[in-house]
Amino acid sequence: MEADFDPEDKYSWYFGMLSRERTNNILLGQEHSGVFLVRESRTMPGDFVLCVKEDQKVSHYIINRIQASGNSRFKIGDKEFPDIPSLLNFYKTHYLDTTTLIKPAPRARLLCKYDFPGKDPEDLPFKRGDILEVISEDEEEWWTARNTNGQVGQIPVRYTQPIEQSQQTNTTAPRPQQQEYQQPDVRPSPIHDPYRAGLGVAMTNVPIQIQLPAKAQVILQRIPSAYDRRQLRLEVGDIVTVLKMNLNGQWEGISNGKEGIFPFTHIRFLTPEELRNLNT
Repeated sequence: MEADFDPEDKYSWYFGMLSRERTNNILLGQEHSGVFLVRESRTMPGDFVLCVKEDQKVSHYIINRIQASGNSRFKIGDKEFPDIPSLLNFYKTHYLDTTTLIKPAPRARLLCKYDFPGKDPEDLPFKRGDILEVISEDEEEWWTARNTNGQVGQIPVRYTQPIEQSQQTNTTAPRPQQQEYQQPDVRPSPIHDPYRAGLGVAMTNVPIQIQLPAKAQVILQRIPSAYDRRQLRLEVGDIVTVLKMNLNGQWEGISNGKEGIFPFTHIRFLTPEELRNLNT
């Protein structure tokens, strides 16, 4: 089969914060190899994962975001690209393991049960009976979707119902190991950086007792995905008001007047002396 997709159409291949299990369920149900999607990594915040049906398995290739001279580059295996569309275009004609990229995975579709006029600029208005495609399941009650005119925005999930039921897990198909990623053309190398290894590391920068909300200072720059409006942009030296410390390492707070989430590894709490200086 020849490749049949536009790498520049991010809403055709980007599936947001999709879990590994959901990804496997979607791709194992596809007939042909080369069907793929791109999701955000849950264990490596800020990075992405290229997930591909290859023969009777699903391969998960980590895409690392690299900051250089204020610009982002994306690395998969030993190859770097200026953006994800360039990466996908390359693997249209180059093999990952046993296949090239053929087409994005099909998306779930929703039938709108009620009218939704929308209240905020990021909302996607719709009428009863409209058909929408799910782009990403951002929160329990609010998802990102696209209508038949190509418009994308936030929708209330309660106003819709699935047109097709979710595909069931194929229990006879081999399952990839849960904590491994494949790399194209090269053997995977062990990960030594505890942050890159995931968020199962001890939170060594957190005082034993901390009263929230609490002030913290950014120690690592973070430029989040342009596709995820929940993530905070962090610049070294910025002050963040921490509102909630979630166990998954994605904390909630306010920076520069915007509320959102960020990795706990990118901040440190201010000392009492620093707090006094900040308030004077």
